Amino acid sequence: MSAAETEKSGTFKGLKLTNTLTRAKEDFRAIDDENVRLYVCGPTVYDYAHIGNARPAIVFDVLFRLLRQLYGADHVTYARNITDVDDKINARALRDHPALPLNEAIALVTKKTADQYHKDIKALAVLEPTFEPRATQHIDGMVEMIATLIEKGHAYAAGGEVLFDTASMPDYGGLSKRKLDEQLAGARIAVDEHKKNPGDFVLWKLSSDEEPGWESPWGRGRPGWHIECSVMSAHHLGKVFDIHGGGLDLIFPHHENEIAQSCCANDTTTMANYWMHNGFLQVEGRKMSKSEGNFFTIQELLETESFGGRKWPGEVLRMAMLMTNYREPIDFSQRKLEEAENLLARWPDPVATDAAPAAEVLEPMLDDLNTSAAIQALHALAVEAAKDPAKLETYSASAALLGLGPVQADLSGIDETAVQAAIDQRLEALKAKNWSEADEIRNELTSQGILLKDSKDSATGERVTTWEVKR
Repeated sequence: MSAAETEKSGTFKGLKLTNTLTRAKEDFRAIDDENVRLYVCGPTVYDYAHIGNARPAIVFDVLFRLLRQLYGADHVTYARNITDVDDKINARALRDHPALPLNEAIALVTKKTADQYHKDIKALAVLEPTFEPRATQHIDGMVEMIATLIEKGHAYAAGGEVLFDTASMPDYGGLSKRKLDEQLAGARIAVDEHKKNPGDFVLWKLSSDEEPGWESPWGRGRPGWHIECSVMSAHHLGKVFDIHGGGLDLIFPHHENEIAQSCCANDTTTMANYWMHNGFLQVEGRKMSKSEGNFFTIQELLETESFGGRKWPGEVLRMAMLMTNYREPIDFSQRKLEEAENLLARWPDPVATDAAPAAEVLEPMLDDLNTSAAIQALHALAVEAAKDPAKLETYSASAALLGLGPVQADLSGIDETAVQAAIDQRLEALKAKNWSEADEIRNELTSQGILLKDSKDSATGERVTTWEVKR
């Protein structure tokens, strides 16, 4: 492993992050300031995402936005995967489409749920990642990594499976701080007689004729859960990258096993330099579960009246999430949503701008994504901007840093010069009191998804028109 692969040689830009690996808040230094790399575990697309799934999507979207602010949008690479091969998907496909061949049924399930996930998180103002790899696109890479692990003595075939030999890695358990002899089998790990150690986990398992499968040296089968992220992250970000994120529930076994696979296959001492995990979510003071009757999907909150007897806008859901520190547990309640909505109602509408965020908003963000303190500062700025239009752009840029404004709207395909020319033409029409022409120009821009906002220059009293892309 070369020094360039792991050395944190980047410039310190004031960002401090709590690293699960060390259990300490550390200065963040990238491996390469020209390409800061972030990987986050995304959804398993067997059912609609629940509100707990929204939390990492929002938390790491904020981190993505902050890194783009610090290093430049072209110098941050964000990969968030989709798991589209899983036994839960198989079961759902059989349940929902029993008359179809399994592969066709699986395709329907994964497309429907992935499409809904994208729709849901877009409503939460979550930016698209740089890459969104799917597990089924990287089967060959998984087979290759498994073969490498066997060759290096870190994996073995037994009982129709290929398993990782946890005893072959002296440092196994470094992320979760669990000693190997104290570990119990985790989620998706069965304790079987063919395992050398109870904690050994599946890399590859054989498939029946009725199950999806791919050819491999060990027979037609499918990958275990953990191997996919090791392969996809290496493919898009390299053997060692900067930040790996996910929910607190993924520390063990998923992230622990990712580290084991990656380090042993790639001969590295680490997989990512910084590991970040968001806290758990409960609903109205209780653990969320279907049996408790307090299980809600993002789609239900956005589009139905099942929670609190009403629909909730995406920006309200996002604000409610960000009012609690990402590492702390959050009680998702109607009262919290109402508090978030009331706060947003007092803020002016943000405008599209190239201005920099206010220092008083940026500084708490640099302190381990202290979004609650940043929102307090943003609220004070919003109150000022409502009174003084000169502060509107700084407020808008600050709101965008938290994903609470349309500043990051996609302008691809929009001729900004033409939009500005139309606005200038409309202003001339208004000065000439040609109201019908002015209305015609506004309506034409609206049909293109361009929203105009009129205000007055505080110094001259003249009309000022800004624009933004419809969210």
